[in-house]
Parts: sequence; structure tokens; C-alpha cells
Amino acid sequence: MAAGMYLEHYLDSIENLPFELQRNFNLMRDLDQRTEDLKGQIDSLAKEYTANARTLSSEQKLSILRQIQQSYSKCKEFGDDKVQLAMQTYEMVDKHIRRLDTDLARFEADLKEKQIESTDYDSTSSKGKKGDSRQKEKKTAKTRSKVKSSDEDGSPKSAQKKVKLLQPGEFNSPSANFGNVHPSDVLDMPVDPNEPTYCLCHQVSYGEMIGCDNTDCSIEWFHFACVGLTTKPRGKWYCPRCSQDRKRK
Repeated sequence: MAAGMYLEHYLDSIENLPFELQRNFNLMRDLDQRTEDLKGQIDSLAKEYTANARTLSSEQKLSILRQIQQSYSKCKEFGDDKVQLAMQTYEMVDKHIRRLDTDLARFEADLKEKQIESTDYDSTSSKGKKGDSRQKEKKTAKTRSKVKSSDEDGSPKSAQKKVKLLQPGEFNSPSANFGNVHPSDVLDMPVDPNEPTYCLCHQVSYGEMIGCDNTDCSIEWFHFACVGLTTKPRGKWYCPRCSQDRKRK
């Protein structure tokens, strides 16, 4: 696939990404505003409770405490929704990054394959040209031997034949070097030295990755292949190092 096709397909895939990100950010902003409103209500109820604690009946106190508890529960729900939106936004962007890495790897493989095919074609063409050159050299040698024998005879016909044979210059043209044009080498994809590395292999982020559920994990993210995974496991997952530490404890 040509470079233009890879780029066109990738741009088509991220066409709606800005709108999806903007929608998620607006939803998170709305959740923040709702949480702030609830915190204001909780402050008002708390002030009312402390100011009138002596005069309020037991039922009134319970009612205010229930309202405060419900407001806190709502704040927690809004916080959980915001975390889910943040994770969804991250996975949305990460999916396109993984696709870009995959497309770049495929494009590089296509370039190397074309280079190999071009090199094989050039070597085959060069062999064919060398074979033709050898045949022409043999014909030239035969012609020169005939001319030499004509010079030794010294007859007019031989002289005319000699002149006629020496006029063409096609036998002296070099052709052995024809076809030795090689394509330019394919440059390796540049790697940013400041890009962080992950996993047990200490490589950059690419393909499917999974995060360790240990908050104190020094590596955090791992490639599926490096930890022997093919699909995302259910429940919590710990990397090999953290699993060993948990077993020791």
C-alpha cells in the first residue's frame, strides 16, 4: 500500500476524534459543576445543623444528616462517572496511537519488501546484460581473427573485407556495467530519545498494552507479548515482579 493510502485511511479514522474528545470534556466539566453545587448545599446544611443543633428536634437533625449523606453519595457518583469518562477518553486516544504504530510498521515492511524485489530485479538484469556482453565479446574476437587472416593474405578482396569489418563500432561499446543502478537504502524510522520506555523489555509504547494494578509498580505498563497475554484478563492483573512480591508477603 502506498504512503498516501496509509495517510488517507488514518486521517479518515481520526476525523471524528476531536468532536468525541470535546464531548467527553464537556461532560466532565458538567460533572465538576454539579459536584461544586452539591458541595455548596452540603456546606449550607452543615452550617444550619451546627447553628441550630440545640433547638432542632431529633427528627429534624436526622433529616438534615440524611440530606448531607445523600449529597455526598451524589458527589461520589459524579466522581466515578468522571473517572470513567477520563478512562474512556484515554483509551480512545490510545487506540488511534496503536493504529498509527501498526500502520507505520506495515509501511516500513512494505518499503523493505519493495527494496528486496528491486534488488533482485537489478541483479537478474545485470546478469542478463553481462551474458549479452560476453556473447558480443565472443563475436568481436571471431571478427578480429577473420580480419587478421585477411591481412596475412594481402589480396584486394581481403583488404576490402577488412575495411568493411572495422567500420562498425558496436563491438567496442562497454555494456558490462549497464543495469548496475541500485535503489536508495530505506531509512529507519526515527525514534524520539525523550520518549518514555515501558515493560520488561524497556521499549517504547506499541501494540496492545496492559497496566499493572499495583499502584507502587515501578514499570506500570507492559506489552501483551512480553507478559504472555493475548487478550485482556478479567479482574485485577499484576505484573510478574509484583506477583512475586505479593507471594513473598
